[in-house]
Formats: sequence, structure tokens, C-alpha cells
Amino acid sequence: MTTIDAGKALRYAAFSSDPTGGNPAGLVLDATGMSDAAMLAVAAELGYSETAFLTPGDDPAGSRRAFAVRYFSPQAEVPFCGHATIAAAVALGERTGPGELIFATRAGIVPVDVVATPDGSLRATLTSVEPNLTEVPPADVAEALALLRWNAADLDPTLPPRYAYAGAHHLVLAAATRARLADLDYDFDGLADFMRTRDLTTVQLVWRESPDTFHVRDPFPVGGVVEDPATGAAAAAFGHYLRTLGQVPPRATLTLRQGDDLGRPGTLTVELRDGDPRVRVSGVAVAIPEPDPAAGPGSAR
Repeated sequence: MTTIDAGKALRYAAFSSDPTGGNPAGLVLDATGMSDAAMLAVAAELGYSETAFLTPGDDPAGSRRAFAVRYFSPQAEVPFCGHATIAAAVALGERTGPGELIFATRAGIVPVDVVATPDGSLRATLTSVEPNLTEVPPADVAEALALLRWNAADLDPTLPPRYAYAGAHHLVLAAATRARLADLDYDFDGLADFMRTRDLTTVQLVWRESPDTFHVRDPFPVGGVVEDPATGAAAAAFGHYLRTLGQVPPRATLTLRQGDDLGRPGTLTVELRDGDPRVRVSGVAVAIPEPDPAAGPGSAR
């Protein structure tokens, strides 16, 4: 059975060009033969919100580099992780050049396009699986608010609570003020239990700065992490949320700011296209040098 020392895993920060910003991800670019237990052990030792494990695969179309990808938090496997996808695509692009990739995840097929930017860095764009949106029972809203130590007056009435999916499930709650979003102090174990019973990966907390710019935070207690610093899967789900509720045009480019409250600022770009229900999420990524400056915010509890 193949194992790997966590010290040999790659470390990248996604959605930032600064290794002390964005969301750190662990990467194993060839996990061939690794067991589930070995993957979980590496993810737990790294302590990041997720680590991606790639196994080279075959693309039926023959035109794109293909990989099977699995994602592990320090405590459990998750079906899809956006920031680790962006990080892995940039890491692969640095080694084999820009171009199209195809990631076969447990949530479905996720194409990723890697392009060179004018400054010579690489930028990756993932295309989500087909998203969906469902209403949240009032009792669930009340329970979530209590666990977050929010009340109903803290919510923005123009952005109603919803369960949103684009590869992983998220509860979207919109804060009425930036101050409410900045003050995050929740019941870790209670929210984790709430999320497990509803198959939620994160709670997507948002505040609208302008028609196309949002500040977001993502508690992630089910992964053993207090807060995810930049969350690509939730960003994709949130883009679908906004379009479905008519909060943005069918064709739009949105900016999500995340990580400011953790001292790890990152920027996620969300693109919506006419005639395509899928959501595109873009960002840069950068290798984290040793010794690792990313320990701290976003690490395992």
C-alpha cells in the first residue's frame, strides 16, 4: 500500500498571489495506490481545510489532461473543493504548461482551464457541475441563527436563506451589515452536528458591498476547521444562488472578497454565462515556501 510523508506534499495558497493570503491547500499530484486512510492521515497532518489527491487518468475525448481527484479535510473526505482544485491546476500548469485539464471528482466532471497572465503567473478557471438551489425550512434557519449567535434582524431581507449546491452543499445566509459578518463567534460542535445532518460542507455567510461585489466567510466545523479562508465550491454555489433569485443578470462577473477577517485576504472571480447553468470560478495560486507561513488561521481546530 502506497503512503506518502506529509512533508513531501506540495503546499499552495489559492485565490492569492501572496503565500500568506488566500486559502492554503495541500496537494499530492500523484496519489496512485494511496489508501483512504493514508490520504486522511496526510490531510490531518497538514491541517489545511482540504488536501487534493490526484491520480492520472484517461480522458475519453483525448484532448485534455485528465485526473481523478479526491479531497480530504483533516477529519473527512469532501466531494468537491474549489480552492484545492485551483491550486492543483496551477501547480500542474507550472510543471506541464498552461492548457485544459479535466478533473473527475466525486461530485462529477470539473473542467479546469489554466492560462498565463501578463505578469507571467498562472490563473485557473474551474467550471462547476450543474448547480441547484432549494428553500430552507424556517426551523432550519432559526436553528442555524441560534448556533451562529445571530438573530433574525441580523439578516439581509433582500437575500433570503437558501441551500445551494455546485459540487458540495452550502447554507447561504446574508448579513445585513459588514460588522455582523466580521463578528464570527459560533457554537463549533453544535453547528457541526447541524451541518452533518443536512450534508452541508460549509455555511456561506455573505455581505453585499455593491451589485457585483460581496464579502464572504465560510465556517467549516464538519472538516475540523473553524473557518475556510477562501471557498471556491461555495463561490460557485453562491453565483447560482444570485442568478436564480434574479439578484444579478444571467450573464455577470462577480467579485468575492474572502479571508480579510482572518488576515488571509483572497479574491475569487465568479462568472455566469447565458445558456449555461454551470458556474465558473477563477483565481491565481502560489506555492507556499518552507518554513510554512500559512499555519494559523484556517488550520485544523
